[in-house]
Amino acid sequence: MKIKSQKDLLSGLMFSCVGLAFAIGATNYNIGSGDRMGPGYFPLVLGILLAIGGGVVMVGAFSAGPPGGDPVGRIAWKPLILVIGANLVFGLLLGGLPTMGVPAMGLMIAIYALVVIASLAGTRFTLRGALILSTILAIGSYLTFIIGLSLQFQVWPTFMTG
Repeated sequence: MKIKSQKDLLSGLMFSCVGLAFAIGATNYNIGSGDRMGPGYFPLVLGILLAIGGGVVMVGAFSAGPPGGDPVGRIAWKPLILVIGANLVFGLLLGGLPTMGVPAMGLMIAIYALVVIASLAGTRFTLRGALILSTILAIGSYLTFIIGLSLQFQVWPTFMTG
């Protein structure tokens, strides 16, 4: 068989590998059963479904695509680094780094930093748009996690709340 879409083949392979890794990692936890699910049940099922979906995408790489093939392009380093960096900054700001004396800045500051940094990865970045999105996400997160689910974690920096 001839590969008609390298992009589909590689993305399907990536999804299958990540799904299998999650499914294998989930076996370290108690799986339980469908009516009495353990902590490993959801990641196991999700990993299996992701691996199957990746397999479907890989099969599609042999049957569909442009006549000359669909080659893989260059890696977009800037968006990759900014999106991963935004998640790292979010975690650092949310929880702090006590061993190095970095205090936790809370959920609100972390959300604003996450959205602004990740928005820089796009081609049409505007600070106004990023701040509007940050505000909507911050309000939604506060209502969902703090009010709705009553989760206990720092919302504001300690220098603001005392």
